[in-house]
Amino acid sequence: MARYLGPKSKIARRFGEPIFGADKVLSRRNFPGVLERQFRNLFEKAAKADGITGEVLLQLLESRLDNVVFRLGIAPTRAAARQLVGHKHITVDGKVVNIPSFQVKPGMIVAVREKSKSLEVIEAALAGFNHSKYPWIEWDESAKGGKFLHMPERADIPENIKEQSIVELYSKN
Repeated sequence: MARYLGPKSKIARRFGEPIFGADKVLSRRNFPGVLERQFRNLFEKAAKADGITGEVLLQLLESRLDNVVFRLGIAPTRAAARQLVGHKHITVDGKVVNIPSFQVKPGMIVAVREKSKSLEVIEAALAGFNHSKYPWIEWDESAKGGKFLHMPERADIPENIKEQSIVELYSKN
């Protein structure tokens, strides 16, 4: 499995968007960075599914475990969320899952592992986070976890993404 380790700020400046997460160079919101092969597989899955391909693609990206952990406010950035998942600090329906690309289905409960609830990183991230931001997830403070209620609608996703351009690019091949 490969991961980009080069100069992230340089690429973010080139695109004018914080591709790899929050960056001091750019002051806009961050959005997920997924590797090319993973993205191609997600696109093919979205193309086969019923509905508008671009919206389905965004829904699949929003339902990744690392993204759900970020949206719940358990981690301050998507990279930190990916690391928390990889280090086995996150459970899905009571079972430890360490695969960041795990697809969370509606009704699943994503929570912090019992041993990890006192970690400084998690407590700091949860301290100042507004948990009612996203209508497709529900936060439970006592369990330090949340329920993935349903797939998000396109209007609910705050990122400025032109999914039609993505569909046009990937449909050529």
